[in-house]
Formats: sequence, C-alpha cells, structure tokens
Amino acid sequence: MGKSKKGATTERGEHRRQAKGDSVREIDKKFYAKELERLQIELVKLQEWVKHEGLKVVVLFEGRDAAGKGGVIKRITECLNPRICRVVALGVPTEREKTQWYFQRYVAHLPAAGEMVLFDRSWYNRAGVEHVMGFCTDEQYEEFLRTCPQFERMLIRSGIILIKYWFSVSDEEQEKRFQMRIEDPTKRWKLSPMDLESRSRWVQYSQAKDVMFAHTDVKESPWYVVEADSKRRARLNCISHLLGQIPYKDLTPAPIKLPPRQERRKYVRPPKSEQTFVPEKY
Repeated sequence: MGKSKKGATTERGEHRRQAKGDSVREIDKKFYAKELERLQIELVKLQEWVKHEGLKVVVLFEGRDAAGKGGVIKRITECLNPRICRVVALGVPTEREKTQWYFQRYVAHLPAAGEMVLFDRSWYNRAGVEHVMGFCTDEQYEEFLRTCPQFERMLIRSGIILIKYWFSVSDEEQEKRFQMRIEDPTKRWKLSPMDLESRSRWVQYSQAKDVMFAHTDVKESPWYVVEADSKRRARLNCISHLLGQIPYKDLTPAPIKLPPRQERRKYVRPPKSEQTFVPEKY
C-alpha cells in the first residue's frame, strides 16, 4: 500500500511548526468554556441516542506522549453516564496475555448495545511503542500491520461504529508540556520512564507513525488527525468532529417534577453520638 498522504502531511506539519518556531494562538478562555459547555450538552444528547438506538461506539485516541489525549477524554466523559460511556486505558500485558491472540485483551472491552468505549491508547501500541522500543518481534509487527485493517473491518461489520483520532503535537510543544509536568507535583506521575525514553527516539516514532498510517488509514476506518499544539482548540475540534460522526436526535428528557416528600411521622433519627463523622477541618 502506498504512503498515506494524511500521515506524511501531519509529520511535515510537526517539523514545519518546529522549524518556524510558530507560537500557538490559544483560544480565549471565556469563549472556550462557553463553547465546551455547549458541546458537552450535545454529548449528553448523543449519549441518550446511543442508549436509545442500542448503538455500539468505539473511539480510539492515539498520539505522542503529552499530545492531549487524556485532556479531551476527560472533557468528553465528565458530563456523561459512566455506565454508558467508559474509558479503557490498559497497562502492560500480563504474562498470560502475552501468549494470547494480540487483539484478545482489547476485545474483552468492546461495547455492548447502548455503550460507548473510549480507548486511551489501543491496539495500536504494537505499531508504536512496542515496535520502536523492541517489545515485539519484527514478525509480530508485520503481522499486526497485515491483520489490523481486517480486524477493524470485522468490528465494523459486526455493527460497531469505529472512530480513530491521532493527536499531532510538535516536539517543541511536547517539550514544554513535559517541563510543566515536571514542575507540577500533581502531574509528575504522568511522566513515565517510557515517556522520557521516547524523547530520544522522536524520528523513529515519526517513521513508525507514517508506516502505521500507510497500512491502517483505510476507507472503512480512516484516521482523523487533530492538530494538538493548542489544547483548547484540539479539544473543541475533536469533540465537534466526534458529534458529527454519529447522526443523533435530541432525546433530552422533559423537566422532572419532584413528588412530595414522604411525611416524617414517627421517624426519629438516631443520636449523632452513635455515628462516626468526618472531622470538620474546613
């Protein structure tokens, strides 16, 4: 298969932004907050439609470390029902999982009817970190590139709506975000030894991504590239695009009228001294 034009363009864009030293024009915070609220209301409508129609939705989020995948996933899910929309972020495979069919541990997390599953990294680990870091053999890597499009076509034929996002970030912006994580104790956990190792293999990761796109950016399950140097723009653009991928109707329930509260009658609450309360330090 020929080289993916979309993938090649993205890599050139990353290096072009780096070479020019372009500053990222961020969206006004007030506009961002207002627009995000509007989009999150639409996400709730989408959720109700997915549940009503019994749809099965899978959304993959891939990209370099600190590209903003977790940030957009958080904004998508924070107003949704976790019983309908859930996040899957698998760790290192166990020794048992390493002996299974490669896709097997991901299949276990696929949605049933009326569910949305967001994969924070996915089976594409094999085409990225596993290949670059030598965690899989060349044979396993080549087999993945051959079979991944077939696997995804199987999912689509089974009725799953599959949407794939690649978050594209320049090395300059990634470096800035790494430094911010180092300086912030609440975010330092996000920097793993693997993240640090990837800094010295930027070109290898770029080449691996290009090969991955060339084999898996296919008509049935295309990659959608999100320019991610601006976090706010990336979040709004991704959520807006996601909403446009699934036609839905507004099934927002009518306002609820609360029934009258039951009369207390003879109910007497037990003394507070018989219960253990959290100390009121604030």
